[in-house]
Amino acid sequence: MSAGFVDRQQVGRRFSRVAASYGEGDFFAREIDSRMLERLDYVNLQPKRVVDLGCSRGGSFPALNARYPEAEWVGIDLSPAMLAAGRPPRAGWQRWLGLGRRGEPQRLAADAANLPLSTRSAALVWSNLLLHWLDDPIPALAEAYRVLEVGGLLMFSTLGPDTLKELRSTFSDGYAHTQRFADMHDLGDMLVGCGFADPVMDMEIVTLTYDDLDALFADLRAAGSMCAMKARRHGLTGRQAWAAARAAYESLRCDGKLPATFEVIYGHAWKAAPKQTPDGRAIVRFDLPRKG
Repeated sequence: MSAGFVDRQQVGRRFSRVAASYGEGDFFAREIDSRMLERLDYVNLQPKRVVDLGCSRGGSFPALNARYPEAEWVGIDLSPAMLAAGRPPRAGWQRWLGLGRRGEPQRLAADAANLPLSTRSAALVWSNLLLHWLDDPIPALAEAYRVLEVGGLLMFSTLGPDTLKELRSTFSDGYAHTQRFADMHDLGDMLVGCGFADPVMDMEIVTLTYDDLDALFADLRAAGSMCAMKARRHGLTGRQAWAAARAAYESLRCDGKLPATFEVIYGHAWKAAPKQTPDGRAIVRFDLPRKG
């Protein structure tokens, strides 16, 4: 995917704007989060350190902490406002001493493509619905690979090309009205290209239904999920264009409801021992017999 399509500053502004009320608008993210958690039932892993990449207010922390109560936690998000909104309140003396609650995750504002973490410092990188907000997933996947220890696991979800297909089809003004979404097979190739082993990809279609188009837009705004592409319309949509879009979407009504399709992609992959050095030389390992 080429660079320069996503307005990164707009992504940050959108999520910062809804940070205080995000708990009322993130129902879709929490549902996908729970479906990701079910996939951990088939994984044998007891991580000492977990990184939640794109953690927003930390909605994944409680369930992951219940599963891995001994793990250390790091939450990373582009929006400082999201991170601040997710912090539990502290007593005045705790703030004065710079103390947090015991077991509270460390929260860092950072770009997913440039993580402020040491190499091989985490056993699990968890990322729920982040990658489609990036101009190119590869730098973020490469960073996840870097910070994982050998034998560590990356588990993520993102949205695929059929997401909001109804909304795209209703506008004919030449502007972008949704994000660009990577195909599941392309993401699998990206994982392999970044060095991951044994990637497993799967996909499901989730269809939400609405009484009217305004209700869909209200949900997208509440979740900070309005289009943040550089090719979006930067001014107001004209009255005629809106009327045409509404009429086109209305023609999709089924059983009294308007559909909104979301193609949800799930993926996980392991960090295997490297097969070559950074300068391209092959690594050959010998298992020598022990002297008895």
